[in-house]
Amino acid sequence: MIQLDEKIYFYLLSVIPILVLLFIGLQIWKRRTQKRFADSRLLRRLSPDRSSFKGALKLIFLIIGLFFLVLGLVNPKIGTKLETVKREGVDIVFAVDVSKSMLAEDIAPNRLEKAKRLVSEIINQLASDRIGIIAYAGQAFPQLPITTDYGAAKMFLQSMNTDMLSSQGTAINEAIELAATYYDDEEQTNRVLFIVSDGEDHSEGSTLDAVEIAVSEGIRVFSIGVGKAKGAPIPIKRKGVVESLKKDRNGEVVITKLNEEVLTDIAEEGNGEYINGANTEEAVEFIKEQLDQMDKKEFEAKQFAEYKDQFQWFLAAGLLFLFLDVFFLDRKTGWLKKLNLFNEKDWE
Repeated sequence: MIQLDEKIYFYLLSVIPILVLLFIGLQIWKRRTQKRFADSRLLRRLSPDRSSFKGALKLIFLIIGLFFLVLGLVNPKIGTKLETVKREGVDIVFAVDVSKSMLAEDIAPNRLEKAKRLVSEIINQLASDRIGIIAYAGQAFPQLPITTDYGAAKMFLQSMNTDMLSSQGTAINEAIELAATYYDDEEQTNRVLFIVSDGEDHSEGSTLDAVEIAVSEGIRVFSIGVGKAKGAPIPIKRKGVVESLKKDRNGEVVITKLNEEVLTDIAEEGNGEYINGANTEEAVEFIKEQLDQMDKKEFEAKQFAEYKDQFQWFLAAGLLFLFLDVFFLDRKTGWLKKLNLFNEKDWE
């Protein structure tokens, strides 16, 4: 198991394409300047030991060196021991609405990003609970099975978007039915499902039927509303720029609204609570209080322990390549010149 300590240093890799562009620009400038001074044949006679490939080779050494130095700063750690630990917690499944209506921007930056932030903040408050994630629109799709790996959960959460499911619409009932299959531990008494949505539901009366079945299986269903009751249009963007607004069959702009009534009915039928997600801090605090009041069940979980730093290997490799870059001269090497691996004699 690999763990990365300081991922923010990966941004330093953006220097590499800048170096490549600078190198290309420098080579173009050199060639133009040399052509003004003399033709290529005369230049080869004036500087017979100038290598035509070592400049690029030095750049490669520099890039590799910087790459390894950045990895060293990130500090990869490797878990060297897998052990089984006892944990107490609740099984929690998040069903996140990824239908097109979640692109509405009545809550910044849009409903889907707000939903993802809410779930991420809730995960940050958890200690030893197990979590799973479902994405749903016109159909439900398992995004992450029940796990204690919060890092993986956040990674899958951030990758969710409105294009991941081809079937559009909002079928909350399918999300609830799929969530019921997540709780594989028959002895787990505290099973929680969070529906994170704007409340648009195209499954009509079958949603409450699905909630009733979920409750009979020991699942408490909470709902988190994302959006505003006054509603907003659904922007259609291309490369981050709004090209148009979604319209219905009559050519009218579609206004999607937060339907708190549907979400409240789901929560009441599911022995849970409806939470308005407009204020992230208040919503997360309320959810934390609800989870803390629930009885925790003890279960076993395997996790890696005794993580060991590996940064020294990457720093050593980086310094080695930087050393080669500094001491690798631009002129031809004697023994390499005799081998003529790059056919440089043919150019003289």
